[in-house]
Amino acid sequence: MISTIPNSGTENLAHVRLQIRALQPQLIEWRRRIHQKPELGFQEKLTAEYISQKLQSWGIEHQTGIAETGIVAIIKGEKSGHGKVLGIRADMDALPVKEENEVPYCSQYEGVMHACGHDGHTAIAMGTAYYLQQHRQDFSGTVKIIFQPAEEGPGGAKPMIEAGVLKNPDVDAMIGLHLWNDLPVGTVGVRPGAFMAAISYFNCTILGKGGHGALPHQTVDSVIVAAQIVNALQTIVARNVNPLESAVVTIGELHAGTRMNVIADTARMSGSIRYFNTDLAEFFEKRIEQIIAGVCQTHGANYDLEYVNLYPPVINDPEIAELVRSVAETVVETPVNIIPECQIMGSEDMSFFLQEVPGCYFFLGSANAEKKLNYPHHHPRFDFDETALAMGVEMFVRCVEKFLN
Repeated sequence: MISTIPNSGTENLAHVRLQIRALQPQLIEWRRRIHQKPELGFQEKLTAEYISQKLQSWGIEHQTGIAETGIVAIIKGEKSGHGKVLGIRADMDALPVKEENEVPYCSQYEGVMHACGHDGHTAIAMGTAYYLQQHRQDFSGTVKIIFQPAEEGPGGAKPMIEAGVLKNPDVDAMIGLHLWNDLPVGTVGVRPGAFMAAISYFNCTILGKGGHGALPHQTVDSVIVAAQIVNALQTIVARNVNPLESAVVTIGELHAGTRMNVIADTARMSGSIRYFNTDLAEFFEKRIEQIIAGVCQTHGANYDLEYVNLYPPVINDPEIAELVRSVAETVVETPVNIIPECQIMGSEDMSFFLQEVPGCYFFLGSANAEKKLNYPHHHPRFDFDETALAMGVEMFVRCVEKFLN
């Protein structure tokens, strides 16, 4: 029997204006529709079509097909004042995860799921666009709402920037949010400076010499070499990085061998590296290869290494971060529900936008343990308290009003 998650309704929305509270049923409907039809990076055609149809019905000027499936909506304020432009970014893509939730709006596509809240981000951005279009008299300047593909990889922010989404009119500042199940619903996590980490990754193949398990002296055991490399790589953070810096080296994959009595000639491993200090980017690339080369030389093996710097760190502008923090004080129940030093080693390609213009990326708590809506991100049972949808719209709208007026 299919169970249902209670409709989030409008509980805990005391500081959300009545017009946005009234949007809550639509926000839930849009989010659940998107959740049912998840699409991977650069494949978000149905999602983009759904968004475009809504924007068109609301009379909102927008451009589609940017960086394949991206959309930019433009809403011009009618209030007299300066001509500043604020960008709002929402990611649309899902993950290759098989959903295990038993809800009416469960994913209809086998092996694909919105397991990170991007369906909620999209619904919040749609609600923000709808509200601002209906209340253009309340703000001056222009709002650009950017619906971005492929945040989970290989990254849609950079292609959208290269396609000119920050131009015509030029964006003065950017904001974005991530629904966050590590925080209770309604809590806001925000800080100036480094907020999320950079991520690099590597793929390495160890090239040894295979043979019979009974005759190891005739071989170069790729498994032994790989095992020593895995251990040695952990010394980088422990002994080469300043203890006052934060960094993580993770070996996520290691594959070798075909049979218990055969010494494997090759072993393949993949890993990720995360850090806040951009000065560490070249250091990690150089040090990882030094270790791999040294261990291989010791054992008479060779190697093939691919190293990629994927996303830079998310660095929040102090002034825009303060704007978000001050807005959060008026939306959440108490200032205690604002976490001013929130920082994680997760990564986000919102970082590319923040390299181009000052801005702020922040977390909006979406967990509700009482409703069992607190599974972690990327888990097959991930879901969130939909009360956060209206809160997200209120946060964005107040940021628009404060920045542009």
